[in-house]
Amino acid sequence: MIPRRLDKFALRLAEPRDRAACYAVCLGTGDSGRDATHLHADPEALGHVYVGAYLAFEPELALVLEDAGGVCGYALAALDTRSFQRRYVREWLPPLQSLRPAPSGPAERWSRDEQLWNLYHHPELFIPESYAQYPSHLHIDLLARAQGRGLGREMMAELLARLTKRGSPGVHLAMAADNHRAARFYARLGFRELARGADAVYLGRSLQ
Repeated sequence: MIPRRLDKFALRLAEPRDRAACYAVCLGTGDSGRDATHLHADPEALGHVYVGAYLAFEPELALVLEDAGGVCGYALAALDTRSFQRRYVREWLPPLQSLRPAPSGPAERWSRDEQLWNLYHHPELFIPESYAQYPSHLHIDLLARAQGRGLGREMMAELLARLTKRGSPGVHLAMAADNHRAARFYARLGFRELARGADAVYLGRSLQ
C-alpha cells in the first residue's frame, strides 16, 4: 500500500499541490521520453493535454514519485476510458479552449504549442476495438534521475493492482512509435500491440 519508500524515493497518491510538478515532468519527458523544454514556449501545453484531467478526475489512480529534489515521475490511469473521455471533452477542454484559440493556417507550419492547442479543440481520443477487454488506460513518465532503478516497474505494479481491485479486466496505453526504450519496458510488463498509427503505437494488457 502507498505511501511507501523505494530506496531514496517515495511513492504516494498525487495531491492538488502536485499539478505544477507533474506538468514539469510531462514537459521534461515530452519528446519521446526526452526533455521537451526547448520545444515549447508554453510550458503547460503538454500537461494540460496529458496530465491535468487525470489529477482532477481520477485521484485514486494518480501516483507520484518523489525524491529530495521533488516530484520526478507519475503514473496515471482512468478506470473507464469512455467515461473519462466524456468528462475530458465536457469539463476539461472548454476552459482550455477559452484560453487558447484553435490555430489557423497550414498545419505543417504550426509550432509544437499550436499542435497541442489544436488538441484542445480537436482532441485525439483512442478507443481500442477490443474495448471490453481493455477499458482502462494509463501512462507513466519518469525524469532521467529516476530511470533505470526499477521504479517504473514498482509504479506500474501499484497502478495495475489498483485497476484490478476496481474490477478492470484490462488496460491499454499509447506510446510514441519512436520511443524504443518504452517499447522494451512495456513488453517486459506483458503489454502487446493492439493498433498502430502514424506516430503512435497502442498496447494492451489483460488484468484477469
